[in-house]
Amino acid sequence: MTYEETLDYLYNSAPLFQHIGKDAYKEGLENTYLLDEYFEHPHRKFHTIHIAGTNGKGSCSHTLAAILQSAGYKTGLYTSPHLIDFRERIRINGTPVSQKFVIDFVEKHRTFFEPLHPSFFELTTAMAFHYFATQQVDVAIIEVGLGGRLDCTNIIHPDLCLITNISFDHIQFLGNTLAKIAGEKAGIIKENTPIIIGETTPETKPVFIERAQSVHAPILFAEEEHLLQSSSVNETGERIYQTTDFAELKGELGGLCQLKNTNTLLSSIRQLKKIGYHLTEENVREGFAHVSKLTGLMGRWQKLEEHPALVCDTGHNVGGISYIVEQLKHQKYDRLHIVMGMVNDKDISGVLSMMPKDAIYYFTRADVKRALPENELQALAQQVGLQGQSYPNVKAAVEAAKQHSSEKDFIFVGGSSFIVADLLKFHV
Repeated sequence: MTYEETLDYLYNSAPLFQHIGKDAYKEGLENTYLLDEYFEHPHRKFHTIHIAGTNGKGSCSHTLAAILQSAGYKTGLYTSPHLIDFRERIRINGTPVSQKFVIDFVEKHRTFFEPLHPSFFELTTAMAFHYFATQQVDVAIIEVGLGGRLDCTNIIHPDLCLITNISFDHIQFLGNTLAKIAGEKAGIIKENTPIIIGETTPETKPVFIERAQSVHAPILFAEEEHLLQSSSVNETGERIYQTTDFAELKGELGGLCQLKNTNTLLSSIRQLKKIGYHLTEENVREGFAHVSKLTGLMGRWQKLEEHPALVCDTGHNVGGISYIVEQLKHQKYDRLHIVMGMVNDKDISGVLSMMPKDAIYYFTRADVKRALPENELQALAQQVGLQGQSYPNVKAAVEAAKQHSSEKDFIFVGGSSFIVADLLKFHV
């Protein structure tokens, strides 16, 4: 098979949550353990760091990977979803897994896994762990796919666990209260393994404490350490942090959400040093300043054009959108244009109610089955006072926004990771 044929096979034979949502979700770890045994427990052959959370886990995963790469560790990185190419999910030192490895994996092992009917994520996780083992990585950053307790990444025994935050997302799987969602995320906390909690609420903190105590895991709350003292943005859009451990630190990622992420990362770096990782100040500076170049990260308050400014961000739930809305308030522009689409299993009304009323909207849909039709999104938006037209795809919507913009306007593209993915496919 060619690479494209292999991907078609994976997407069609193993249900992809990215495309069809809840019907692709498989609860339980039975298939994961069978795949792990078949591949001779590859995750035991390298060190791991496990990262969960509702928002920020992608940025934290990539930044930690960039720091470890800078320190000379051969670093695996497993994240999801991908934006342009499937291979983005599985990287070593920033380089995506080769097409040949993906093809060979399917051709060599399909007779074993086909009878299991694994989900796409179960199969992809097995592929990632097998790849990292065969390539003899020193350490791999493993991002949870969904939740934590029953996520198929949760078979690893990491050096460090990290939970960024808890907000409402995937409530059909994880629960309809913050405490229930926290309970699922807390499932990654392992016996005698240090756990960093980035943010808490009165509902979530007791859940984390109880779980950590039950497995004798040292727990640390990043928000109580105050390692990040202040932050500002320079003329190029980078964040300048004043920190306890590194004085002034420059961060490439300019999104407002990065303040919480950075505070969490600073606590994590301290903990990694305590357990034996050799990370110098220069390694930390390099990782923060060049995370996109080092790891291939895309879609985090990413500026694609100037005059008018064109910015995209993958924030897609109430927690993520709240940061985006706040950041839009700090931009300088004559008029604000928002190209927006969502998928049908999110809190659509909750997100729409937060969006700025004074923007011109271009409602659209991503090229995935879960996408909410653009005319339905437009109708829901009008109910909360958001005005604009609908467009059949992201390219048409972005082109319309550009046509209606002057040089001093600002165009934001988002609402869903898949909207950003469609934008990047024709823009890069």
